[in-house]
Amino acid sequence: ASRPYDSTRNGFVLGEGAAGFVLEEYTSARKRGATIYAEIVGYATRSNAYHMTGLRGDGAEMAEAITTALDEARMNPSDLDYVNAHGSGTKQNDRHETAAFKRSLGEEAHRLPVSSIKSMVGHSLGAIGSIEIAASALAVRTNVVPPTANLHNQDPELDLDYVPLTARDWHTDAVLTVGRG
Repeated sequence: ASRPYDSTRNGFVLGEGAAGFVLEEYTSARKRGATIYAEIVGYATRSNAYHMTGLRGDGAEMAEAITTALDEARMNPSDLDYVNAHGSGTKQNDRHETAAFKRSLGEEAHRLPVSSIKSMVGHSLGAIGSIEIAASALAVRTNVVPPTANLHNQDPELDLDYVPLTARDWHTDAVLTVGRG
């Protein structure tokens, strides 16, 4: 089983799936009366240019991408309601990601619910980004944060609110969706 943030995790579980979207300018969608599920207001990408899967323990690259995405969106960490994490279930990634959230979001990292849908669907590699965006849009639409399934024994090194086992009703207007790879 995929067990992000659990002390017994031992790597990612391969999954299958896909999601697709119609992206359109907000004003155009409003004008034609489209149902708008979500709005992408900021985006950023970074690379450590060192190793395909190697990650620094301090989370610097991911933290920089998060900060840049928030700046582009003209948002502060306090504007966020939920973090849909990469949460691959590898010890290296879970530590890197937790450090990145603390580094980029400051104390807000401890307030925000953080979860990984990979705990339920596995890691579908190239398709997972679109699947996670779909899950984030659904969280906004329903005001429900998906759980991190299989999180029975949280790793004590990882001290954020990873929404263990059960979905949570939560006011969710602004979601930070994080991926790597």
